[in-house]
Amino acid sequence: MPLCAFSFCSNPLVSKKLQGKKTIVESSHLVERKTSFVDSALCSSFNSTRATRKNAWSLITCVATPHKKATGVRTAGSKIWSPDSWRNMPIKQVPEYPDKDQLEATENRLKKALPLVFSGECRRLKEQLARVARGEAFVLHGGDCAESFSEFERYGGDNIKDTFTLLIQMSIVLMYGLRRPVVKIGRMAGQFAKPRSSPYEKAKNAELELPSYRGDMINGPEFNAEARIPDPNRMVQAYHQSTATINLLRSLAGGGFLDLNRIHDINLQFVNETPQGKRFLEYANSISDALAFMKSCGIQADSPNTRTPEFCVSHEALLLPYEESLTRYDEETGKYYATSGHFLWVGDRTRQPDCGHVEFLRGIDNPIGIKCGPSLATDDLLRLLDILDPENEPGRITLIVRVGAGRVAEHLPRFVEAVHKEGRQVVWSCDPMHGNMETSKSGYKTRRFENILAEVKEFYEIHRQLDSYPGGIHLEMTGQNVTECIGGMMELEESQLSQRYESPCDPRLNASQSLELAFLLSELFRKSL
Repeated sequence: MPLCAFSFCSNPLVSKKLQGKKTIVESSHLVERKTSFVDSALCSSFNSTRATRKNAWSLITCVATPHKKATGVRTAGSKIWSPDSWRNMPIKQVPEYPDKDQLEATENRLKKALPLVFSGECRRLKEQLARVARGEAFVLHGGDCAESFSEFERYGGDNIKDTFTLLIQMSIVLMYGLRRPVVKIGRMAGQFAKPRSSPYEKAKNAELELPSYRGDMINGPEFNAEARIPDPNRMVQAYHQSTATINLLRSLAGGGFLDLNRIHDINLQFVNETPQGKRFLEYANSISDALAFMKSCGIQADSPNTRTPEFCVSHEALLLPYEESLTRYDEETGKYYATSGHFLWVGDRTRQPDCGHVEFLRGIDNPIGIKCGPSLATDDLLRLLDILDPENEPGRITLIVRVGAGRVAEHLPRFVEAVHKEGRQVVWSCDPMHGNMETSKSGYKTRRFENILAEVKEFYEIHRQLDSYPGGIHLEMTGQNVTECIGGMMELEESQLSQRYESPCDPRLNASQSLELAFLLSELFRKSL
């Protein structure tokens, strides 16, 4: 993982537009408005054609009185953006903190903290994703549903090392089959907050109802009233754990731990004796033979690409006080970067074009993802692209489609056809996890491996029919031998879920199931080469 030393400035240029206290709308003249954000009704009245949408977005410029003193830069459509401009917009899935003074103190503390990632790394990732958008590479995106403070303490970092090792194994399998580079992104070092479908939840098979657990960064998983109170100090703990996680990942990636010349060492112990582990050893033998042949021909086989895998981290940009506090201004490029992770995405529950999460993401220069579920209207998707990627920059946008097995043919064609008609350059990624959730008779949330695989196959086939490139996969998975998802070659049954169900939120594929999926996906793609 490259370390790029780019300077960040805590005092970016102050825009004169933000010095006044009046909300401004620019068209042919200035008009004062009393509302603090673009009216939802006004936004929803945009016509469906892209030209009309773009003209409307360019003409309507809304700058509201900031919650705090803001410094801003111009972005698309001359609309002023600043790291805190999201505070003037409607917002969903953000908790109400009872201690406002403590919240402000925590934000101020994080604003003085060192960045977790660097702007040059974010730009490098965007370049790699641009290759994916052109069909020249593939992206493997995976990790925990929600990172856990207790799991980190229990495993002492081994859970991170195992998931990282598993992702590298999967990328080797995919590269071998696809004959393309694989961009590796972990759901790590920041995936501590989760959107919830309901503000309240009940314990398994119980009547007691409490506020929902929203991830360790917000409240606790323990089922008692005190643990479910949002606590700002959890943001600081998440930051420190993210720092430790990134340091470990940098050491693993840069310390020769995953040198392809030692490929036989890249295997998880408990996977070794499984059919997937034995098959991976066959791949390892073939790769070792190829490297040996290259050396015998005098071809350099110990380049950085074989010794040091590039690896990036990501999470959903959900808790905006945390994201804002870790946003930094890069003097070299004159752009803002969210330094909490290389890649951020907006979820299916928070992607409303006129709300705070989209407002925050439009101003940062990181590559970003958009979760695309069944409820996403085609015109809203195009509006999101207009807002978040007005320049149609390759590598900027990854569309992560999550509709569920059996529903891909209903929704993916309309997404692909609309995006292609607009000439948009995006990465198409399949999330086969979130649309395939079910609850077992024993009360555990689970997913069936057969449904996960079915959605991936449907995703691939629709893209093939539409002459489009299925560029990636997005998984909730772990390197641990957990029992959370049903099925796979090991035939995990519903009755076994309780044996090692460790996720505090949604079920994850274990290492054996993840590696099996990589083999199947590799074979699926290879047939078309």
